Amino acid sequence: MRLSEDNDIKSSSVNILPMIDVIFAILAFFIISTLYLTSSEGLLVNLPEAVTATPQTQVNVTLTITAEGDLFLEDEAVVLEDLAGEVRSLSPNAPISVTVRADRATPHGTVVTAMDKLRTIENVRLSIATTQP
Repeated sequence: MRLSEDNDIKSSSVNILPMIDVIFAILAFFIISTLYLTSSEGLLVNLPEAVTATPQTQVNVTLTITAEGDLFLEDEAVVLEDLAGEVRSLSPNAPISVTVRADRATPHGTVVTAMDKLRTIENVRLSIATTQP
């Protein structure tokens, strides 16, 4: 009877590195694909048809106010006196949603004055951007 020695026993091993690569690739695919699946339209319902239905469009605009009090409508600099006219020219008939992004060091009066100018526009909705702590 022959006893096996340590070097006679072949250890079998499974290389799991390719499996990990595949799992990470699948994970990345699902993460990226779910970003495009999110919808903020609400619950799925079957809507009735109407002959007189018209699509409602809303223009979303961002007003940025720097700490120095400079105003930027989207990426373009704008003067406070021309703010209402510039926003109105973006969409003369459709409702406009303006998000005010003001730096925390911006004087309160500057933000209130800009919002007061925007409220002179018909069909405007104002919101203030904040961050969570």
